Amino acid sequence: MLITICKSKIHRAKVTDADLNYEGSITIDKKLMDAALILPHEKVQVLNLNNGARFETYVLVAEADSGTICLNGPAARLGEVGDLLIIVSYCELELEEAKKYLPKVIFVNEENKIIKKS
Repeated sequence: MLITICKSKIHRAKVTDADLNYEGSITIDKKLMDAALILPHEKVQVLNLNNGARFETYVLVAEADSGTICLNGPAARLGEVGDLLIIVSYCELELEEAKKYLPKVIFVNEENKIIKKS
């Protein structure tokens, strides 16, 4: 049996840009993606702490150390520059492996720079 669990999350990332006219997705700083084990085009769930919006989309890569968190396309309607997000990735594991798995949690500061990993 496969269990879907939290693989990783980027906690309290600040939206730096929103582009309604883009085809859709979230663009994330490559350094944050690497730390959270998130791949380009991977499906993620985005939770907006400011307005309660929850949505799924896929990830595009921004330049490493840019601090970029950009909501694109329809997602741009679900957050504003300055909003705080939790970006969650998931994986499927066998039951026994899932019982032991600990997700990667990446904490960032106001500039979306990593301040702590767990």
